Amino acid sequence: MASYKLLIKPSAAKELEAVPKKDRRRLVARIRKLSGEPRPPGCERLSGHDLYRVRQGNYRVLYTVHDVELVVVVVTIGHRREIYR
Repeated sequence: MASYKLLIKPSAAKELEAVPKKDRRRLVARIRKLSGEPRPPGCERLSGHDLYRVRQGNYRVLYTVHDVELVVVVVTIGHRREIYR
């Protein structure tokens, strides 16, 4: 399987910086794994949107996958109580 290019929107990068340091390391590791497998076990496609979600503790990463260009774009990162608002 080909490796996907990983892009993070500037707004998502800013949200990642706001996450506490110990959780941030886990989130970064989880996001990096998306380049190897953009739809890992446990990911869900959000209904009504062209977005996927992966969970990491109390945080969620929402992203899109463009299979033709082999690109994963991280759209937003946030705590589970705030991410879907």
